[in-house]
Amino acid sequence: MGNRLSKIYTRTGDAGETGLADGRRVAKDHPRVEAMGEVDSLNSQLGLLLAELDEHQERWPGLTELSEILAPCQHRLFDLGGELAMPAYQALEAREIARLEAAIDRWNAELGPLQDFILPGGSRLIAQAHVCRSQARNAERRCQQLNTVEALRPELLAYLNRLSDLLFVAARLIARRQDRAEILWRAANPPA
Repeated sequence: MGNRLSKIYTRTGDAGETGLADGRRVAKDHPRVEAMGEVDSLNSQLGLLLAELDEHQERWPGLTELSEILAPCQHRLFDLGGELAMPAYQALEAREIARLEAAIDRWNAELGPLQDFILPGGSRLIAQAHVCRSQARNAERRCQQLNTVEALRPELLAYLNRLSDLLFVAARLIARRQDRAEILWRAANPPA
């Protein structure tokens, strides 16, 4: 594969611009760069979740399945970032959305219907899954903002939407497999 980064700093971005893979120079707050940054943040948070899952698999073997489903998502997020950096490049395939949907359906069948709103927490793993979920929503919003300026393939937006759904269900599944009660939202002034 060769060396892709032979020099880490180039000084070309010191004036507030960055280069895209297609050769264009854009401001570092350009919607495309914002979207790439949010996807990168999501990938980093997902990496933390996966590391935590790995550390706890011996105690809770049921967590292994979550790692198996979520680990490929890091690679697909990198693909998605590549598409954002190189608009002509297409790497993310619709079958990845179907893979997430199948996992959501399987996990939801185990969990049963959700009766109340739940809050992030209950364990560090559950909370981290919710951090990833909210970061996926951020990435989706930034990509949608870009989409209003420069059209994106629908698969990119659908993948982020489905990934946030998967992470919500993953948080619930972690709670179940860790034998932790979900933290239910309680209204300050419940309706009469």
